[in-house]
Amino acid sequence: MPDPLPARPSAPPPRPLPVLVLADVSGSMAEAGKIEVLNRSVATMIRSFADEDTVRGEITVGVVTFGGGGAALHQAPAPAAEVVWEDMRPRGRTPLGEALDLVNDLLADEDVISRRAFTPTLVLVSDGLPNDDWRGALERLLASPRGGKAVRLAVGVGQDMDEEAFDVLRAFIDDPVIQPVRADEAHLLSRYFSWVTMSVTARARSTRPNDTSHMSFDELEDLLG
Repeated sequence: MPDPLPARPSAPPPRPLPVLVLADVSGSMAEAGKIEVLNRSVATMIRSFADEDTVRGEITVGVVTFGGGGAALHQAPAPAAEVVWEDMRPRGRTPLGEALDLVNDLLADEDVISRRAFTPTLVLVSDGLPNDDWRGALERLLASPRGGKAVRLAVGVGQDMDEEAFDVLRAFIDDPVIQPVRADEAHLLSRYFSWVTMSVTARARSTRPNDTSHMSFDELEDLLG
């Protein structure tokens, strides 16, 4: 009887492409429909990611909220297809520093975000100034191996966002090529997250998911214009 053919080696599983949202859920996010639009926008983004079928990158999503009693892991990083979204609820103040430290801890934990993962994308959403020591936490994030290399994006929500508040978003991004986006009206948040969805999806489909040079900020300006 002839020897059985050797088993073909199985293809390696797709590498995680992490997306972490830092969501301001302070009390002011309850105004003008901001939290409702943010919840819908994140839920839609997750569903779109779940529909992606690629052998290179599997998009994972996590959400860190900051407000009320501090920062919290609202949605642990997981493949988008496995996420069952629960709406965020606003209350309290704006402890951004705690959120930055929590994100830094998640990025450093290889049981949460595997060593095989592609460059993460961090998306900060806020409608005002932090009320804690966010600068030290941001320095720690930017000095960390993954936090410093991450694609960092930010959007300011509502007409009350002044230049001081946008300076916080600029410091988070820390990249002269990428600027924070203004969404004066809450409905523009959904357009912003549509652009985030398109950009991350394009990375997952590309032959080089770590290459972020194809992100089209011109498209973003058209969406919000």
